Amino acid sequence: MTVFEIIAAALLDGLLGEPSHWHPLVGFGRLAQRLEEWLNPSTISGPAENAAARGYFGGVIAVLTAVTPPVLVLWALDRYTHFAPLLAIGILYLVIGHRSLHEHANSVERALRRGDLAEARRRVGAIVSRDTSDMDLHRIAGATVESLLENGNDALFGALFWFLLAGVPGALTYRLINTLDAMWGYRTDRYRQFGWAAARLDDVMNFLPARLTALSYAVVGHAASALRCWRLQAPAWDSPNAGPVMASGAGALQVRLGGGAFYHGRWRERSDLGEGRPVEIGDISRARRLVLRALLLWIAVAALIGPLNRWLNA
Repeated sequence: MTVFEIIAAALLDGLLGEPSHWHPLVGFGRLAQRLEEWLNPSTISGPAENAAARGYFGGVIAVLTAVTPPVLVLWALDRYTHFAPLLAIGILYLVIGHRSLHEHANSVERALRRGDLAEARRRVGAIVSRDTSDMDLHRIAGATVESLLENGNDALFGALFWFLLAGVPGALTYRLINTLDAMWGYRTDRYRQFGWAAARLDDVMNFLPARLTALSYAVVGHAASALRCWRLQAPAWDSPNAGPVMASGAGALQVRLGGGAFYHGRWRERSDLGEGRPVEIGDISRARRLVLRALLLWIAVAALIGPLNRWLNA
């Protein structure tokens, strides 16, 4: 049933998108924000002694408190109820964000095609963490393509990997950890210690999915360029998982990404990714199609896994 659950969830996401009025992950984000206000020494008054240790400890407690209860409830429902397939489809629909990812990128592309740079900066600012106020057309398009490639893993293939490996509890755990990393995983004074646990757990859970995503981009794109960029450029990227995904994706599209950018008001040097020409407006649509082809590849592979397992165990 696994492949049918994936297809059903993907179709629901394509037809409905994210819930517009109330999304469980929005509620989870509010809980996480409240936990940080309670447990992060940077946001509460207290003695300066051992602030770093208290930050690490508070971050660990916050992650356990936020993630453990919903995952245990879902595990029990999945194991001891008769509607597990429907539960799997519903949870997987909620934890993948394929349509939302494409809609955000499409809104940036439309603004760029109208020549409305101010609107394009505002739109891209909703999907990237860097400062966008001074971005020109090529930097806006490049940031959008980078977001599509990286979030193809974070919002789609990572969840599918953990669903295939550990069912709906695995997919939910991955998505919750990924959400906490997106909220707390910054190297700023506020989050450096408190966000450490969420960031490291996200690194661990993304290690295999990121490399499978990079391989998928190579298979459905320009393979030789993708594999070459992955091998030569990913080790220099500051993130051990985003590096392979973005280097391979840039190579698959045969465009140049990366380069320095402002983050939280500070300039940060970043390595170049990919090869070929600079990013253009049309490359946003090309990146969207790359992610879609990779999704179809994952569904095809999932469809083969079930019969193969039954044949091996016969």
